[in-house]
Amino acid sequence: MENFDVAIVGGGLIGCSIAFELSKENLRVIVLDRQQPGLEASWAAAGMLSPAPHSPQDVTLVPLAKESLRLYPEFVREIEECSATRVGYAQKSAFHIFFGSNGEAERDIMISENKRLGLNCESASVSDALKSEKALTSEMSAAALLSNEGSVEPRLLMEAILIANRNRGVEIRSDFNATSLVVDRGRCTGIRGNGGVIAAKQVVMAAGCFSGSIISETKGFPGGLPVRPVRGQMVALSAPSVALHRVLRSHRGYLVPRADGRIVAGSTLEEAGFEKRVTAEGIRHILDSAIELCPGLRKAEVLETWCGLRPGTPDNLPILGPTECEGLIAATGHYRNGILLAPITARLVREWIVQGRTTFDATVFSPLRFKEFRSEAVHTTR
Repeated sequence: MENFDVAIVGGGLIGCSIAFELSKENLRVIVLDRQQPGLEASWAAAGMLSPAPHSPQDVTLVPLAKESLRLYPEFVREIEECSATRVGYAQKSAFHIFFGSNGEAERDIMISENKRLGLNCESASVSDALKSEKALTSEMSAAALLSNEGSVEPRLLMEAILIANRNRGVEIRSDFNATSLVVDRGRCTGIRGNGGVIAAKQVVMAAGCFSGSIISETKGFPGGLPVRPVRGQMVALSAPSVALHRVLRSHRGYLVPRADGRIVAGSTLEEAGFEKRVTAEGIRHILDSAIELCPGLRKAEVLETWCGLRPGTPDNLPILGPTECEGLIAATGHYRNGILLAPITARLVREWIVQGRTTFDATVFSPLRFKEFRSEAVHTTR
């Protein structure tokens, strides 16, 4: 049986970021992935780095998101230095575009809420927005400028962090289908899978939407992780006549420009279980919202379509921290914010493992908040 200080289940950006952070502590770390690392939600993401809330539920997330965005420049610098690979990171403002007769009122509400949360957000006139982004539609009724934002290319970031981890001595093991935890007298002592048993002093569950099924198959585990898959479809476009300089968003969708000229458009939010496929309806929704933002995209070439499974939770907030099972830390359920929250998640997990406490209060994201949820679920099924 192989032994490690820390075994991380899940080789997406969250799991690999945790491994990279722990590699500074002279610990023997292994990352286990059911396929090739980075090919699930991380590979499918657009790479927007925005701490602004998408919905009322997201307000709770804002302090964590702001702290993670603050950590991003150093996070990227370390990965790029260790891997000698660029990750397409950019610190730029973003426009949120509004349509219809209520557009100005909706903008003012959004600006007020963002300022209350300590986020830089201000009104931009339609004419100023059009001067800044000439490809924008003139049919907009209002615009807001969010200046504290950024973007990164998730596929480049995954490639770089895998190289950086290997250079730091982290073992990355693909095609390890984790089936259950190893629990001995109430303590998690390892992970069981098709490759045998990996023993570890600490196990980190960072398997995204697959986290819940691994836990549910574990005998003797006192709780569970209510994580579900939420499908998101995406499109990559090429339109040489359309030049975008920053992220553009509306309530219907978003556009993220890449350094090579591609424009990534998204996305859908679908409760489709583990069904991972692109649909005509989903792509039509994305293209309609993209063309609404930038009419010049009507003649764009569709370069690629794909989808990913985001890890959602009952409150759509992350599950972070020590679980009811000693030796097991959860780092999952990041929903739409896995790319943004990677640096702070990695920092928190390192502090839990090394120091037993954290410098940022993440209590609200604790797995223990679902005790009542699980009790109600058990009661309902009886």
